[in-house]
Amino acid sequence: MGAHTLLTPVVSKIFCSSLQAVLLVRRRPPAVTGGGFVVTDREQRVVFSVDGCGIIGATGQLVVRDGDGTAILFIHKKGGVVQALSVHNRWKGYLMDYGEPSKPVFSLQDPKPVLSCAAGDVRVTVEPKGRKRHWDYEVTGSFAHRACAVKSRTGHVVAQIGVKGMMAGRDFYHVVVQPGYDQAFVIGVIAILDNMNGESTRC
Repeated sequence: MGAHTLLTPVVSKIFCSSLQAVLLVRRRPPAVTGGGFVVTDREQRVVFSVDGCGIIGATGQLVVRDGDGTAILFIHKKGGVVQALSVHNRWKGYLMDYGEPSKPVFSLQDPKPVLSCAAGDVRVTVEPKGRKRHWDYEVTGSFAHRACAVKSRTGHVVAQIGVKGMMAGRDFYHVVVQPGYDQAFVIGVIAILDNMNGESTRC
């Protein structure tokens, strides 16, 4: 099965696996570590972490790091007069190169104000944009209730966000990423959803 899995990288193919990945997300206490969250695998090894306002010191900015602590993705919320007049909030994700944002890899838009992740409300476009498509992925369900999914334009489930077990809840939940899809990209989308809902990455 693994040999025939089609990889769909957004950040990098090194974050794509031929097997299904079960990731555990644990929010960090804002008062102690500046907030954000840590992502571990089934063996409790740290595979990603996300820094938000409490660490970066700026609103609307997020940094996704790999398991070694290296920054791999910089995400920011677009501002300006045009954006202020728009009916959507827009976010851009950039690859990190030597600690600085470089190549844009995706953009995400969500309606104002965000009340929930209703079907089709949150959509993601992978760079470069195609001529005949306006989006590649969408978020359905409710992130606030930890019942959310990232789906492709064709309707395939890329990742499922949910809770299970006695410790599960808003501070501890799981993400199941299907084979072939970019786990770093999925965590980047979750980081934005977290910020949109005023959670661990917000000051």
